[in-house]
Amino acid sequence: MTAIRLGLCGIGTVGGGVLDLLRRNGEALAGRAGAPLEIVHVGARRDRDGVDPGSATVSREVLAVAEDPAVDILVEAIGGTDDAHELVRRALEAGKHVVTANKALIAEYGNDLLALAEEKGVSLRFEAAVAGGIPIIKALREGLAANRVSWLAGIINGTGNFILTEMAEEEREFADVLAEAQALGYAEADPTFDIEGIDAAHKLVILAAIAFNTPLRFDAVYTEGISALTPEDLAYADELGYVVKHLGVARETGAGLELRVHPTLLPKDLLLAKVAGVKNAVLVEGDAVGPTMYYGAGAGGGATASAVMADVIDLARELSRGQRCPLPSLGLPMDQLRELPILPMGEVRTAWYLRLEAEDRPGVMSQVSRILGDQGISIEALIQKAPQRGQSRVPVVVVTNVASQANLERAVMAIEALDSIAGPVTRIRVESLDG
Repeated sequence: MTAIRLGLCGIGTVGGGVLDLLRRNGEALAGRAGAPLEIVHVGARRDRDGVDPGSATVSREVLAVAEDPAVDILVEAIGGTDDAHELVRRALEAGKHVVTANKALIAEYGNDLLALAEEKGVSLRFEAAVAGGIPIIKALREGLAANRVSWLAGIINGTGNFILTEMAEEEREFADVLAEAQALGYAEADPTFDIEGIDAAHKLVILAAIAFNTPLRFDAVYTEGISALTPEDLAYADELGYVVKHLGVARETGAGLELRVHPTLLPKDLLLAKVAGVKNAVLVEGDAVGPTMYYGAGAGGGATASAVMADVIDLARELSRGQRCPLPSLGLPMDQLRELPILPMGEVRTAWYLRLEAEDRPGVMSQVSRILGDQGISIEALIQKAPQRGQSRVPVVVVTNVASQANLERAVMAIEALDSIAGPVTRIRVESLDG
């Protein structure tokens, strides 16, 4: 059998994992692919300890891999967007299939790159771009192809989930747990993408594009981070029967598509609420199958390389049989995707958790209830603690019924204007994920 020839760009965590998988499982992979898989060209700006490219040609200029006529499939593992964009574009223009783990690249440039791949009759695959080793792209695109997806929700950033798990279970402050996550290698030196929801937004856009047959719309995602959360918020959530998770939610409504990443209170009995540490999970609601959940390692060299090689094997199977890789990467050809309107966040409706500091005197809660009621918002649950010795203010926690963000914000502004309320009101969305 003629070998399928791979070009690998980047030999860091993911690229090194790919080399390791081929070294350990090469014979089995060849059987599954229908042909041997051989790395013939490696693009790496520098050598890495413990990473051996074997007999492959090594180029310090990664674009040389894209231009090498000997390469059938290029694996992009350099990360970032600018250089990766140019690399993938060059490879597609040269008629090569491309596999990437780069969620930012796909979320921000995927529409143009996927259109180019279709024009050139090649494939751009990206299973590893979302949720590490969990095969959620294949599940949405192929396993659930018979379904109309109504919504999906996911814990799709392991760093944030680790931080919230530690804060809740150990009653630790955000900054303390973030420093530990950085020391353990779960968080970057600049953790902004993880803790402010940008990484999760990249992944959510990809999932939503496949689930709802719509173009990638990273610019339309609402993102809210977790750095303002306190151990007190997580403790109150627990007392009320909830767990706080940093969630990505995509939902198709009659008015438009919701695309949002934010802290969320989930009922404790939900399987998604039980996902702890650095694990990822995605819950999908299909009209035929109902709710299905996909759980596993969301990051790491081995898990991500597993997903990369799954795409390589799919492409190699088709190449070894002389096929043209006909499966559209988003489930439909680019010109058949639907341009769905994005629902403004002010119109998104959820229940809400509110925490405020109130003067311990009669009439305060009746004022708060009246203000909420004026916006059509009722109180579903309430926690009010006794004041500590020598203190005149008490913490008050309220869970409301379902309300639009616009109405909730108007109510919060009025509550914060009361002379009996000290400081800003904390608000976190509450989701039941039951439809």
